Amino acid sequence: MTTQNRIKASRRAFISTSMLAVGATMLPHLSAGATTGTRARKSRFTLWQLPLHQTATQGNSYVFRTDNGQIVVMDGGMPSEAEYLRGFLAMLGNSVEAWFISHPHIDHIGALNEFLKSPGEIRIKTVYHSPLSEEFYNKVEPDNRNITDEFYKNLKKTGIQVVDITAPGLTVDIDRVTFKILAVKNEEFTNNAYNNSSMVVKVWDAARSAVFLGDAGVEEGKKIMNSSLFDEYNCDFLQMAHHGQNGVNRDFYRAVKFNACLWPTPLWLWNNDPGTGYNTGKWNTVETRKWMDEIGIKKHFVAAEGLCVI
Repeated sequence: MTTQNRIKASRRAFISTSMLAVGATMLPHLSAGATTGTRARKSRFTLWQLPLHQTATQGNSYVFRTDNGQIVVMDGGMPSEAEYLRGFLAMLGNSVEAWFISHPHIDHIGALNEFLKSPGEIRIKTVYHSPLSEEFYNKVEPDNRNITDEFYKNLKKTGIQVVDITAPGLTVDIDRVTFKILAVKNEEFTNNAYNNSSMVVKVWDAARSAVFLGDAGVEEGKKIMNSSLFDEYNCDFLQMAHHGQNGVNRDFYRAVKFNACLWPTPLWLWNNDPGTGYNTGKWNTVETRKWMDEIGIKKHFVAAEGLCVI
């Protein structure tokens, strides 16, 4: 398939899925409010939680559009999601002002890595990440080191401006929407190593805010709770760590003030169902959902339902 035909196919896939999302009714499995959000009138950005087309996998993909048309991407998801994301970005003009990467697991950087190898019409101005050291990623997760190494090399070869973040606190203002790095890599943690080195990003304007935890695990969560920036984790929308399972612990969620959950979670993971029935698998998603009930969170945006407009 030629590049032009691929782009046309990607646009068709995006339009088809978007129309389905607009007309979708909620699945009975999911919590109330999972399909679309009500955008605050004075907010300067639209946020999309992208759907998961490859239902056997999980992924983490968010796109922002400011009122003046600036586009920002968070992670991007699996390689298998690249063509849908390509079409999505084509409909928005193909120009990405900033791309934030939480950590280099394939379900977070896979689509971006495909773009680095074959950008087509997509133009990316700046990538922000907290890169793992070669010594660390060669040691702690040997099964993932090849894709990590490939991604870093591809990123370097493109000539895209890259901001390597080694400490929390950086703020990036894009069209009066602020992106702030609240946490960076933690190479002292070798348990769930990549996950516990998730870069955490807060996004806000005068009307609303969201925090993206990536795949932060228990250890990173405890470190965050002891940091001087912890009060800044209070937000309107909180992305559930590690797709809502085996991420930060119950104490973390109880300590943060937030109003709604973003779940980058496929249906099988939402229901902890490996094919043997509800809550029969090894994942902790159902337990996390119970924690949200205890806290009193009633708004849930779940990627299993399709495109979420927030």
